[in-house]
Amino acid sequence: MNRKKTVLVFLIKCIAIPAAAVLILFLLNIPYREIDDAKYMDMWNLRMLGNQINEVEIANVGSSHGAYDFVYDGLTQDGYSCFNFGSVSQTYQYDLALLAEYGKHLDEGCVVFIPVSYFSFNNETVNATEAQALSIKYYHCLSPKNIPNYDLYTDIVTTRLPILSAGEDLLKLLPTFSPSLKVFAAEPIEMDEAAVAEFASRAAMRFDRHFNNKETLFLPEREEQLLSLIDYCKKHELTPVLITTPFSVYYNTPVPEDFLDRFYGTINRIASDTSVSYYDYSHDARFSENLTYFSDSDHLNAEGAAYFMEIIAEEVPELRDVLEE
Repeated sequence: MNRKKTVLVFLIKCIAIPAAAVLILFLLNIPYREIDDAKYMDMWNLRMLGNQINEVEIANVGSSHGAYDFVYDGLTQDGYSCFNFGSVSQTYQYDLALLAEYGKHLDEGCVVFIPVSYFSFNNETVNATEAQALSIKYYHCLSPKNIPNYDLYTDIVTTRLPILSAGEDLLKLLPTFSPSLKVFAAEPIEMDEAAVAEFASRAAMRFDRHFNNKETLFLPEREEQLLSLIDYCKKHELTPVLITTPFSVYYNTPVPEDFLDRFYGTINRIASDTSVSYYDYSHDARFSENLTYFSDSDHLNAEGAAYFMEIIAEEVPELRDVLEE
């Protein structure tokens, strides 16, 4: 009898302890989801599509050059429906995934700016770990069918039970470790001598990140992804426009001539083969020599982005046609 009781107690413990652990996990997961969600603030604007934002007339995709250099405040105030799909280190593959998910909210003939940057035919991320970490955010805004290389396990531990991949972020559940959100701030820089030196130093680091320690700067799959993105736009009666955003002289100067020859050769060939317009502002003196328009060597600040929008509204026929309708 005692043996049966011992076995019964053992079985109850085998069931109760894991059950309690699972219950605690689920209870912790509830508040942690809010903490985890806050890490992907740059994707929150997607929630406005179909709600506050409909029938988008002007949009852009792209990495940080798209995210920070296209500011539509002036155009939205004038009554135009605009949307920025750009996000840090976003590749053409994810540009296409976002349009596949949310393209139904774009108006027929919508102008879609596709930034082409020096790293666009390679990877802005510098290693596999960084690339994986950045790809996780798309599990929070895309359905499984549109997520490149979708993985069920990744989906579970990032969106269903993010507590399983929390790591040190678990500390944020403690009262003394309340989360603080850091948002990119593109503020004007006062250009005294020290600031210029710091600007140049950061430009060197950006160049090193984008050009050095890479086996190749031109991956065939990146070109194929760009062609697929253009093809999607055309099939859905959108107007794709290739564009290189303004860069400062400090970012441009170290770029080798042979790289630029291949870079522009690739873009111009794609533009010609697809009959898509390409506009290059990378060396535009209105920006490159005026550091007060930049937050760093290759990203415009709020003032610079507003000025850039004024310029392309005047100089890009595809955009001008929309604004004159």
